[in-house]
Amino acid sequence: MHETGDSNLASLTSLDRMVHEPARLAVMALLYVLDSADFIFVMNQTGLSWGNLSAHLSKLEEAGYIEVEKSFKGRRPNTNLRLTRSGRQAFDEYRNSLQSFLDGLPQG
Repeated sequence: MHETGDSNLASLTSLDRMVHEPARLAVMALLYVLDSADFIFVMNQTGLSWGNLSAHLSKLEEAGYIEVEKSFKGRRPNTNLRLTRSGRQAFDEYRNSLQSFLDGLPQG
């Protein structure tokens, strides 16, 4: 492989794995285009199960990429989600890195 191909592959291996995991990528992409969304909406849009989504949200929250706000609507619990500033920045960096990698591939 020539030198530009090596550096192009190196950029791929430096992708943020917290964002790169498909379920978390779907959640972050959805929240990237919305101010906020509730848990049920995100679950329906991503097709993830309650438990699977909950586990991924915990990881994203621990990483500081999303903010989880729990409240009540009437008597019903409501969980609202939004990207944090660092989550938005991480998504931008991920998108730019992936786009650079893809742009660097030779045409087939």
